Amino acid sequence: MANSNGSFGLRPLSKMGSATNSTGLSNYSMYEIANGNTDKLYHGEPVIPLSTGFIGAPGAAAGGTVGLLGVFQGCKYVASTTGKPTWSNYWPGSGADSNHPIEAYVNDDPMQLYVIATDASWTSKATARAAVFANANFSTAITGTDTTGVSLGRLAISTIATTAALQMRIMGWVDDPENADFSAAGIGAIVRLNNHFNSNNGAIAAGTPSTTGV
Repeated sequence: MANSNGSFGLRPLSKMGSATNSTGLSNYSMYEIANGNTDKLYHGEPVIPLSTGFIGAPGAAAGGTVGLLGVFQGCKYVASTTGKPTWSNYWPGSGADSNHPIEAYVNDDPMQLYVIATDASWTSKATARAAVFANANFSTAITGTDTTGVSLGRLAISTIATTAALQMRIMGWVDDPENADFSAAGIGAIVRLNNHFNSNNGAIAAGTPSTTGV
């Protein structure tokens, strides 16, 4: 039976360990989107730090080669047409008054766990178990649906490997009877961000531990 999961990008699940679960969401004041940035950012999409002090989209559909800062959860800006504050599930790439900041909400905790749907068959539960603690990339990390503002990101089964530069670490899967067909796409894989920019050995170049800033 096909799984019911569609594409939704990275969905916060819990935190690793026994720490208080805040879903990893920091106050907007830490992060902003540059006014004039025409790249759309979707809810559930990974974002990266930029040398300008702003955040942006990864440089490639698979997640790019820059250590990820976290996962985009929406934004607030003053609309250029109405002059009123606007809260949006995603950044549409335009429409903000340039006299005001575009405030970004980001899940940025390196210990945050996420659920992401698989893009293809995992063959069997035994195959999925063998993939736990391996790494993987996105089938797409930079596309979404404008009508909902939600990311279309999925975990690319074909990329699962031990390669350090891959952007996600597989930690397991969600026990969900409606999404339990391992022979079909849509298993809810539990992952954390690999090479997280804010981790103790965070890196700009994914897979290369360092404390160097942008």
